[in-house]
Amino acid sequence: MATAVQQPLEIRIEGLKKSFDDHPVLRGVDMDIRRGEVVAIVGGSGCGKTVLLNHILGQLEPDAGRVWVADYSKLDAPLADMADLDDLDIDAIHMHCGVVFQRNALFSGSVFENITLWLKEVKNLDEEEIRPIAQTVLSAVALPTDDGFLETDTESLSGGMAKRLAIARALSMNPKIIYFDEPTTGLDPTSAAQVHDLILETHEARSENETDRTTVIITHDKDLLNRLHPRIVMIHEGRVAFDGPFDNFEASASPITRPYFDLMPALHQREVG
Repeated sequence: MATAVQQPLEIRIEGLKKSFDDHPVLRGVDMDIRRGEVVAIVGGSGCGKTVLLNHILGQLEPDAGRVWVADYSKLDAPLADMADLDDLDIDAIHMHCGVVFQRNALFSGSVFENITLWLKEVKNLDEEEIRPIAQTVLSAVALPTDDGFLETDTESLSGGMAKRLAIARALSMNPKIIYFDEPTTGLDPTSAAQVHDLILETHEARSENETDRTTVIITHDKDLLNRLHPRIVMIHEGRVAFDGPFDNFEASASPITRPYFDLMPALHQREVG
């Protein structure tokens, strides 16, 4: 019987520790994420989920431990130790990832200007090159692609449309890996369900060169987990308390995972509020 080929590592985290003002947030996180996975990072509010993401993105330096991320600017995308990288090296890694922030992080201006920014600054494209990319990614998230919509001010968009635009902007980079930080925060149930489907469709749409896309999601949204059935990594008291399939997470009677699982709807609603 043939053995399935294991996908390359996309992210490796070993012994990651981080404190703020003598308050420990991460106390020794260990985690591997492989190419093509959908991984949901969960845990109670303040457990360090976003702090962990910011270390992966190179926006924070650890107090101890190491973080490696696949460097697609090099042949075969070897793992790069984030501690060894300067700003230009980190920018090279960011050329191959997309981020959908919790509050969307759209800025004042038009839809087109929001999509244009990263493509101009990171990929050095001009507006003529960007326009067809903008139309493609807007179509992918079921938003209009006409000139009128491209010139629409983002402040006039509904919550659901703003979230779709944030996803489209991340897709414009044609990322190998895409990160979602609380992607359904503030959305009504119908819009949230549409975003669930979009995340799945985005994951299944391969990136450039037909490479499997990797998706990492920070969330309290139990409905999202039930829709995607991702691998679950739960952070509790600064360490990984659970790492496994969603079905096992849902069925767990652990005194750590069970109370959190039952509280997820209330925690998600609190984030929405």
